[in-house]
Amino acid sequence: MEQFLKTIPDSPLITFTILLLVIVTIPPIFEKIKLPGLVGLLVAGVIFGGEGLGLLDEKSESVKLLADIGKIYLMFVAGLEIDLEDFRKSKNRSLTFGFCTFIFPLTIGTLIGLTFNMGLNSSILLGSLLASHTLLGYPIVNRLGVVGNESVVITIGATIFTDIGALLVLAICVSIHGGEFTLGTLIIQLGSLALYCAGVLWGIDRVGKEYFRRTGDEESNQFLFVLLAVFLASVGAQLINVDKIVGAFLAGLAINDVVGKGPVKEKIEFVGSTLFIPCFFVSIGLILKISGFISTLTEEFFLTLAIVGGLFLGKFLAALIPKLLYKYSWDQCLTMWSLSLPQVAATLAATLVGVEAGLLSDAVFNAVIVMMLITSVVGPILTGKYARKLFQPDVDVSLINSVNIPDDDEVITQEQSRALFSVVVPISNPQTEKMLIEIASILARSEGGLVIPLSIVKAHVHMDEPELNIALRNSNKLLTRAKQYSEQFAVSLKPLIRIDDDLAEGISRTARENQANLIVMGWSPNSTIQARLFGNLIDNVFWCSHCPVAVVQLLDDPINIHQILVPVKNIDQKTLNTIRFASIFANNNQASLTLLHVHDRKVTKHQIETFKSALNTAMEKIASQIPVTIKTLRYPNPAQAILHTVEKYDYDLVILRSVRRRTAGGLAVSDVTTEVMQKITRSVIIFGEPT
Repeated sequence: MEQFLKTIPDSPLITFTILLLVIVTIPPIFEKIKLPGLVGLLVAGVIFGGEGLGLLDEKSESVKLLADIGKIYLMFVAGLEIDLEDFRKSKNRSLTFGFCTFIFPLTIGTLIGLTFNMGLNSSILLGSLLASHTLLGYPIVNRLGVVGNESVVITIGATIFTDIGALLVLAICVSIHGGEFTLGTLIIQLGSLALYCAGVLWGIDRVGKEYFRRTGDEESNQFLFVLLAVFLASVGAQLINVDKIVGAFLAGLAINDVVGKGPVKEKIEFVGSTLFIPCFFVSIGLILKISGFISTLTEEFFLTLAIVGGLFLGKFLAALIPKLLYKYSWDQCLTMWSLSLPQVAATLAATLVGVEAGLLSDAVFNAVIVMMLITSVVGPILTGKYARKLFQPDVDVSLINSVNIPDDDEVITQEQSRALFSVVVPISNPQTEKMLIEIASILARSEGGLVIPLSIVKAHVHMDEPELNIALRNSNKLLTRAKQYSEQFAVSLKPLIRIDDDLAEGISRTARENQANLIVMGWSPNSTIQARLFGNLIDNVFWCSHCPVAVVQLLDDPINIHQILVPVKNIDQKTLNTIRFASIFANNNQASLTLLHVHDRKVTKHQIETFKSALNTAMEKIASQIPVTIKTLRYPNPAQAILHTVEKYDYDLVILRSVRRRTAGGLAVSDVTTEVMQKITRSVIIFGEPT
């Protein structure tokens, strides 16, 4: 083995290749055995490090560079992922819980440090490590449909307070440790820190918004601007003797409002989460020594137990205060507690800074690793247990009433009908054109509106190019056929040809200019490397569009569809819009509509009855003219439940609502929708709203 290792050249390229191999292979293996992928990266770092195979060296310049970038990116994404809208909705209560979940663990951690003779400065730093939290349980509360519950909202908002507070304590402790401590130096340090924070939060926000306004849709330049802002903020933090992760986190908060929830944010997070952040976790594993880790668990067992126990106690006491103040239930209290337990991002980065500065010992570092492993596993499990009990379906009648349904005898002028409902249909493929025009015509006829067949011609530098003339002739042929296909439906038609540099922007701009209510597109799965990296046409239209988008894959003519299935997870505005879309289609085809709600075994009978009652109330408002059946099914896998129901009852069409998740490209929908699309043998429509 040693001879083989000696044959491997010591090159940064080899190091980078090994890191990529680890990132690609290890996390999926650990996720298969129900452990977080980041735990796998830590283990991989130990295996490939000095006490293992020796293929990676934590002291090499390439590893240090990638680890530093990963650490900066980790804290930047932590700030970027904080939902400022949720914070603003209940900022006072968020600040209350944020203060409690910061001060209780800080106090307990400080007392633990003093008990184990760590010194006041190091003890306070230890306390700050327990004060922050990482929202590993957010995907769980999102899946359970309880993100809107106030206890969840204020926990998300409290993250801002705890992370900023913990990083500021870190900055002050490291500054005090680095030089002579006097009241004057402390005032100067705090003053420079306050000015720096204001400069980053206000300056990047203002300059960023102006830059994004001037650059329009130039995503590549906007992406580079964001990277520049992050690293400038990190360098600026070092200039005032503050660790670079403080600047990265503040830059994330500042950029948050600038990028919004658009494609630039998704690509920023994708680059970090797939490359740089995993490199950081591998580097942590390289530092972690097996001998020292075992020694900590044996010789420093009580220190490890005190840190882990102190965290659980401190976070519980913090969640208890809002329960008493705001009369929350025990389930809400325990959900807040479990959501604030996991210690990953800020904690791990700050611990490493403390160790490098000489403030924290290797024993504390190993104990924090143990705490991270325990809380990253236990926290999400507890969140799933308690957050499930918060599910209380309800319907806001004002949402339903906002959908205006004209009476049959109501006279509508052509101008009014166009203002009421218009459907843009991008056409390029003659094989799917007929199906798309028929669907759009059915919907438009129901609403007394019109269909806008749209053919996009790729722009050329010279408008007299022969290729452009050929493309224009082909577009005219497509529009002529579109007119023929729509004649049987007796709907108004407004054919359009648009010359544009970008297909997605051409579609979304046309829809906006014509005040369209819906875009109907054919399904085209990703097939190229470019599509996988930068997203396909459908995904880009989803990002750009101001109105809903229906992505269609039909196996039969629309007029032959008579049984429609719509899976329903929660009752919210987007769900109601999806049901409204399905009811229009069903009403015009004299079809029946079935709403399917899949739940797990832990949902109570009372909760199911409450959900069905609320759904019935909604259907009386938006689909009273068609036969509607509500089915509930207890099934561990929602996708398998949908597929089973479709096959058993022989449905003609399934309408799925798209739910976005972070991805590299392609139509970003939920894992349930992805599995259904891969295996279903019936017609499908994915109905998605602008993000």
